[in-house]
Amino acid sequence: MNRLIAGTIILLLSGCQSLMPHHQDRGPARPVDVSHIPEPVPVAEPRSRYGNPTYYEVNGQRYYVMQTVEHFVQRGKASWYGVKFHGRRTSSGEPYNMYALTAAHKTLPLPSYVRVTNLDNGKQLVVKVNDRGPFHPGRIIDLSYAAAVRLGFAEQGTANVEIELLTPEKPTPLANSTTNHTVLYVQIGAFRDTRHARKLALAVLEKFGKLAEVSAVQANDTMLYRVRLGPFKDASAAQQWQLELTKIGIQNAKIITEQRAETKTTTTKA
Repeated sequence: MNRLIAGTIILLLSGCQSLMPHHQDRGPARPVDVSHIPEPVPVAEPRSRYGNPTYYEVNGQRYYVMQTVEHFVQRGKASWYGVKFHGRRTSSGEPYNMYALTAAHKTLPLPSYVRVTNLDNGKQLVVKVNDRGPFHPGRIIDLSYAAAVRLGFAEQGTANVEIELLTPEKPTPLANSTTNHTVLYVQIGAFRDTRHARKLALAVLEKFGKLAEVSAVQANDTMLYRVRLGPFKDASAAQQWQLELTKIGIQNAKIITEQRAETKTTTTKA
């Protein structure tokens, strides 16, 4: 089995064009602990450039996006989506990450934040709405794989839920301070086709149980999709992962250094 997964990784890195389509959605082949993923904190932010038209149509039905909304509560069925859409662009333009606590809704503004309560077991979770859907009769919200696991219905597929819109308080900024810090990544490959990048990320997950990041970067006039492990705070951790990749035949994995600016803002509630 390990040889098969390693072979998949090598084929992808060599530019193999053969991709197996996902006819049904599913979670990762190898269990991933999502209990440590922090819930998103509602913040005031502008509407996404994408995903907020006055209305749109799917399967002959017209949906009107809410233009102003302060209080919103809805009950109905929740479902979830996973591997099939992992890494694809959401309606808001962000890549879908099945390990992030996110959701899709048909009419709430993008982005929005909602508290989801599983009425079948009482579990609650805050998620960020950054996508459109579900377009299945009787369902009101589509949750990420991680959110479904946290709410306890990933195996069942659906659950009875209540969703409540959370309105973030607008802070008044007082002072900003910016510091730079260095982070390290191990880059495994870069592709022109996002499907190849997602396939490689899943192969790495199944081999090592380590989630690889898929990110888009503009190189001259070409959009590339990078597959990277990290970020790492120190070189030794990055070098260890580079060595592990070398052991299964990935000779071109390289360590990338990035400088990131971190702005800290002291605020007070308005």
